[in-house]
Formats: sequence, structure tokens, C-alpha cells
Amino acid sequence: MSEISTDTPVTPPGPEAQADGPNYLSHKQIMAVMGGLMAGMLLAALDQSIVGTALPTIVSQLGGLDKMSWVVTAYLLTSTAATPLWGKISDLYGRRIIFQAAIVLFLVGSALAGLSQNMGELITFRAIQGAGGGGLMSLAFAIIGDVIPPRERGRYQGMMGAVFGLSSVAGPLLGGWFTDSIGWRWVFYINLPVGIAALVVCSFALKLPVNRREHSIDYAGATAIVLGVTSLLLYLNWAGTSYGWGSWQGLALLLGSIAVTVVFVLIELRAKEPILPMRLFRNPVFRMGNGFGFFAGFAMFGGIIYLPVYLQAVQGMSATKSGLGMLPAVAGIMFTAIGSGRIMAKTGKYKIYPIVGALVIIGSLLLLSRITNHTPYWQVAIFAFIFGAGLGLTMQTLVTAIQSAVDFRDMGVATASATFFRQIGASIGTAIFGTVLTSRLKHYMGPAPAGQKMDTNNVQAIQHLQEPIKSHVTAAFAHAIGDLFLVGVPFIVIALGFALVLKEVPLKGFENAEAAPPAH
Repeated sequence: MSEISTDTPVTPPGPEAQADGPNYLSHKQIMAVMGGLMAGMLLAALDQSIVGTALPTIVSQLGGLDKMSWVVTAYLLTSTAATPLWGKISDLYGRRIIFQAAIVLFLVGSALAGLSQNMGELITFRAIQGAGGGGLMSLAFAIIGDVIPPRERGRYQGMMGAVFGLSSVAGPLLGGWFTDSIGWRWVFYINLPVGIAALVVCSFALKLPVNRREHSIDYAGATAIVLGVTSLLLYLNWAGTSYGWGSWQGLALLLGSIAVTVVFVLIELRAKEPILPMRLFRNPVFRMGNGFGFFAGFAMFGGIIYLPVYLQAVQGMSATKSGLGMLPAVAGIMFTAIGSGRIMAKTGKYKIYPIVGALVIIGSLLLLSRITNHTPYWQVAIFAFIFGAGLGLTMQTLVTAIQSAVDFRDMGVATASATFFRQIGASIGTAIFGTVLTSRLKHYMGPAPAGQKMDTNNVQAIQHLQEPIKSHVTAAFAHAIGDLFLVGVPFIVIALGFALVLKEVPLKGFENAEAAPPAH
């Protein structure tokens, strides 16, 4: 395989190719670009890991365990809806300036979230934060697709994996330390200095060629997908708690979601510049890869969000200790993500990783579904490591496969679509898990004994309950969270089906990349 020159950028010949083809850079240039991308990715990745540890305490202070899933769902919903728009806008005005705009919007949402006085405000400000976060993730991977040939990306994925690893380790620890010392609001305020540093780094390091093309933005499609997903999430959140699954309110939301989704498809078929081009679904790698990402997303956030709840509510850990308690899952992610990325870079093959990853995740969810209030931590740590190892095998493997399988002109929308479907799945899965936790906790708790008060909204207060009430409440939490993990298994089984039929198309080597110069 040809090596990338370390002295001069590899660009397609001629002005026409320059406008429509890739602008692959030299190794030295790529390293400078990676500095800017890693700064932005650290911002988004740190937020995802730092908030989960603090959520039980936030809920305890602001009230409303039944609304906890919405703190996550609101972020995922807006980041999902905004993801394709960021890609389109970056085609109009250039990746760097739009990447910086996403950072600024993320910081505004972070500052407001830290000022929240109730759950309603927090959920609203997390939605603003998510709108910026969607741009951070999708644009970073789009830029990687712009400047690095597909088969070479494995060489640099280890660096991105290191960012996720660093944030996954630092996030829970910082989240726990802030929560136990200066207050949970600092899990949002910490984004401000990190974000300002990211803006500075991007200004100096993120030097990119700008190939602008005229586009029309599909606002109708964006509106339709937001309405469709929001209606479905409201149904999943309310039908199991506020209303019955078959109530007219719930069914109206469900039918409304289906109707708007049909309208969305019709809009996309006729749009000049669709937010999600339907023609891409004719590509088998795009179709099956995104199907896998959608269903794998269901279970991904379940472990990340609800394992800290178990560690604090049942195991009695402080926020800081629960952050440390999540390190085995982080180690699993780093070990398999970096390892699979390096092997994939050498072989150019990817199909085996989502298959093995799905099987590992299924096994870990089955193990986690058996935890009780008497399960020793060392067992939970092993289960968490296995869960993380499964995630590490699947997280970025299919993004690279999808990028390699589509034409360069579709690089931005294909990358955004991979993030889009994974986050749609995560949004729906988080809503389902929140409903399952609330309903199953109510089931296992049963009626309160005469003269006793059992407040499950305050996770920290559980440790101050008197026996035998304390054992009863922790057992109920453990059983409910166990059921939550069990619910995730069927979705990963479906994802496994997509992985099994995924077409193995060898990743494009540098010598085969679109518009690359002929080898000498």
C-alpha cells in the first residue's frame, strides 16, 4: 500500500476534481488537523461521561426521578435532529467556522444548564446544549472523512479513542468530585474553560481546504423528523407512567409519529437537497450499518446512564466512588476500540467486529440483568468491563465502513446519518429504559408500610433509611435496573441480525481512494 507523503498534501488534479473530490492531506498536516478535532471531541465526550455520574444527585436535589431520562433524552433529541443540518451548513460555509459555531452553542447551553433551578429548566437547557453537541460529533468525523483516506483512518482512530478514553476516565471522576465537593452545577460549568481552549486550538490548528458548493437546506425535512421523533419519545415516556399504553393520548402520539415519519420520507424523496437522501439506502453497507447502529444505540446509553444509578442507590457509593466504579467499563471500551481500529487499518476488513461486539454486549446485558442488592462490586465490575468491550468493538467500526462505501460527495451526509441513526436509537432506548425503571420500581416497591415513607426520587436519601425499609428499597432498585438491562437484549439481537447480513466490502486503500493520483 502506498504511504502518505509527509511533505506535501495529496490532492486530486484539476480544478473540477478539487471541487468535488477528496483533499487528502499529508501526515504532518493531518496531525495539525487532529489537534483541533481532538479539542472539540474532548468537549462533547467529556460532557457525556461527566453528567451520568452526577444525575442521581441532580435528581435528588431538583426532584423527579421519573424525569431523569429526559435530561439525557432532550440532549440526544436535539443533537440528533441538528446533526444533518450541521453537515449541510458546513458544506455552505466551510467545516472550521461551523465547527466553532457548534462549540459556542454548546457552551451557551452548558452555562444555562448550570444555572437551572428545576428539572424543567435543566431539560430545556440540555436541549440547547445537545443542538451544539450534535455538530461537534458529526463535523469531527466528517472532517476526518474529508482529509484521511478510508484505510488510513485506523492509524488515527487510536488518537480519537484516546480522547474518548481520557474523557471516560476523567468524566466520572470529575463528575463525582464536583458533586461531592463544590456542587453538581460544575459538571456543566467545567465545559466553559475546556470549550474556550477548544476554540483557541481550532483557530490555530484546524486549517482545512474549503470546497464550498451551493446548497439548499431541507428545513421541511428537519422539522418533520423532529416532530416525528418527539412524538414517539413522548409516547414512550408518558404511556407507561402518566397514561396507559393503550390510552387515547398515547395512541394519538404514536399514530402522529408514524404519520409524520411517512411525511418525512415523502419530503425527502422530492427535496432538492434532502436531509437524508433516500438513494443512499440502496447501498447495502449504508443500509445494514445504520440498522445496526440504530438498534445498538438502544442499549448503549442504558449501561452508561443507569449503572451509576445502581452503584449509588444500591451499592451505596458516593458520586466520586461511582465514577471510579465505572472505570472497568471504560477500560473495556478503550481496549477493544483501539485494538480493533489498528487491526482494521492493517486488514481493511470490518464485518467481524460488530458481530463479535453484539454477542459480547448480549452476554454482558444478561449478566447485568442478574444483579441484586447483594451482588459484590467485583462481579459488577467484570460485567461492566464486558459491556464496555462490546461497545468498543462496534462504536466507530461501522462509521468507517459506511464512509468507505459511499461516494465522496456523500461523505458528509453519510457520516451524519451514521451518527443520526445511532442517536435516534439511543434517544428511544433511553426513553424506554426510563419508563421501564419507573414502572418496574413501582412494581417492586409495592405499597409503603403504615407510617413509613419511601422516597425513591432522592437516591442519596436511600442510604439513610432504617432497616428493613432500606433493604426493601435497594432490592427494588436492583430488580428494576436488572429488568432494564434485560429489556435491552432483544434490541441487540436485532442489531446482530444486521451485522450478520452486512456486506464485507474491503476498505478503500489509499491507492484506490476516489480521485487519488495514479501510483508511480
